[in-house]
Amino acid sequence: MKRATRQRSAIRAVIAAAGRPLSPLEVLEGARGDVPALGLATVYRNLRLLLDDGEIQGVNLPGDNVRYELTGHDHHHHFQCLTCQRVFDIHACPGDLQRLAPPGFVVEGHDLTLYGHCAECRGAAADGQGAAACASGVCT
Repeated sequence: MKRATRQRSAIRAVIAAAGRPLSPLEVLEGARGDVPALGLATVYRNLRLLLDDGEIQGVNLPGDNVRYELTGHDHHHHFQCLTCQRVFDIHACPGDLQRLAPPGFVVEGHDLTLYGHCAECRGAAADGQGAAACASGVCT
């Protein structure tokens, strides 16, 4: 176990409070509330330490950078908003996907990512803010 630092505590707290996988930039933005001088290199270094300690886990989405969430989640999937690019947990699973595999193949695991528009971005579009406002964080 590495020694606890103010930066690491702030980073872990931001990930815990989010309730969804965060990108390193989202972690940086959130943790700067507690540690204003925090830099991106420090975020990456501490994310690596938290990964090594088993406190967080990476979420790999096709064509995207790794995001981070607390460990201890049961098997779950993710939803990515096409407007703001945020990722959300889906705590449901379609279950056994063996029936989709070609005959003679054996499914040993799966990942599922849904893509669409989150409620905030849909609301922003309906309110006339538009996708650009939501993507820039104005709708959040």
